[in-house]
Amino acid sequence: MTPLVAPMSLYELAANSEHTPFALQVSPATFKSMMGNLLNLLIEQQISAVVWAKVPHGKAWQAEIDRYCELDDLPQAVYLLKNQREEASEKSSLQLSEQSEYDLAEHPLIHSIALAPENQLRREYFLLIWSEQLCCLLMAHRVRSSQSAIEPSANGQEESPDKKQLLKVKVLFSLDQEMIQQFLAQLSLELPTDADGSIDKRASWETLINQIQPSALNAALIGQIFTKQMQRQDELWQRSTTYRKQAELASLLQMQNEELLTAIRLKDEFLNNVGQELRTPLTNMKTAMTLLNSPNLKAPQKQRYMDLLVKECDRQSSLITSLLDLVSLDQMAEQTTIQSLKLSDVVPGVVSTYQPLAEEKGVRLAYTVPEDLPPVACLSMWLKQIVINLLHNGVKFTPTGGQVWVRAKQQGDYVQLEFRDTGIGIAANEIPKIFDRFYRVRQTIAEDTGGSGLGLTIVQQLLLHCGGSISVKSRIGEGSTFNVLFPIYRAQVEKEDL
Repeated sequence: MTPLVAPMSLYELAANSEHTPFALQVSPATFKSMMGNLLNLLIEQQISAVVWAKVPHGKAWQAEIDRYCELDDLPQAVYLLKNQREEASEKSSLQLSEQSEYDLAEHPLIHSIALAPENQLRREYFLLIWSEQLCCLLMAHRVRSSQSAIEPSANGQEESPDKKQLLKVKVLFSLDQEMIQQFLAQLSLELPTDADGSIDKRASWETLINQIQPSALNAALIGQIFTKQMQRQDELWQRSTTYRKQAELASLLQMQNEELLTAIRLKDEFLNNVGQELRTPLTNMKTAMTLLNSPNLKAPQKQRYMDLLVKECDRQSSLITSLLDLVSLDQMAEQTTIQSLKLSDVVPGVVSTYQPLAEEKGVRLAYTVPEDLPPVACLSMWLKQIVINLLHNGVKFTPTGGQVWVRAKQQGDYVQLEFRDTGIGIAANEIPKIFDRFYRVRQTIAEDTGGSGLGLTIVQQLLLHCGGSISVKSRIGEGSTFNVLFPIYRAQVEKEDL
């Protein structure tokens, strides 16, 4: 008994032909471009041909075939082969699109053929052209991929195009008439033998094949095929480049939009916090003024309320000053050129102004700033404000008998300015928040520290504007260390190198 041989697919038939070139694996866009190139050549050269085609479902894939079919007297016949599921889908879509200017289904030269459910073309697509001037076959086989749902369904039909993705195809192109005739013979075996007149359609195409005798290969025509394909590939590349640039621009605009929305949100939060911070001292002042009007108020109580008024006025003034400083930072940074500055010219003078305050509180204040340190990139007024804010915090949060040190040293391409105190320290969970606007910590000592809650925020912003940074280490009850890094001023060095 002769063993049964598995039926050969049309792609396998073409691939096994000795005259067929090596198959190339390309993208669907390239296959579509090759198919469009051949049909466009028929249109440009006014070639009357018989066309067989099976393409992926979708208007974009059939657009070039439609263009050829719309030309009078050019197509002798066009056979569109489809799986039955695609045929049913297209019929339903034709019923919905009543305003279509041109209905290909009614064209007398177009023959739509629904393939049998079990056929060898479920994963294959092709364009076959038979004419006197040109006889060629473009064949594609869909590459199996575990990442896309492209397996045939249980009933043997192709899955819906919406449920699969054509990732790669293997493409063959042949001009060999003998192989193309074998292909057509095998294709005729795939036609159903039932109701829709497939037998008559097969007979009609056999008649057309016998009537048309392709001539010898035209070198000029073959040259046009390859020239047009290169042109189309270049257009695809240009289009993909344009799309990529558009995608990059869209991504950039989206990022800028998100940044703008974030800036608006932060500004709203900032204004809300400003309102709350301004309200507190005003409320305290109003309460003190009301109590001062009491006729039975004794002198000690009156003095206490007067002190409260002074304190809250100072707090209000400090808050407003800090707000103005913070708001003006960006404008100042745009209008100001970073200068060369030596720490030894600024830091000792600022420290000396805090000596009386530290002595009055019983806190030892000392500094070490070598004069041979390289200059840093900063403004004098910015450096003063950074030192003032950090010294102020160090002295304020260090109890009597404590110490505050300021030390400077070079660290690579930066100069480090260290502020260390033996104060009350900062809880580990609060350290990430201390540079937030209006955030206050370390309120455990007896006296009310007040303050605007903007000092460290201003320090951080000033350092960002001059290319520096600030970090902090702290433990409750052991004190805090703020490390400030200033970039070394490099303009003079670069100038000498040039």
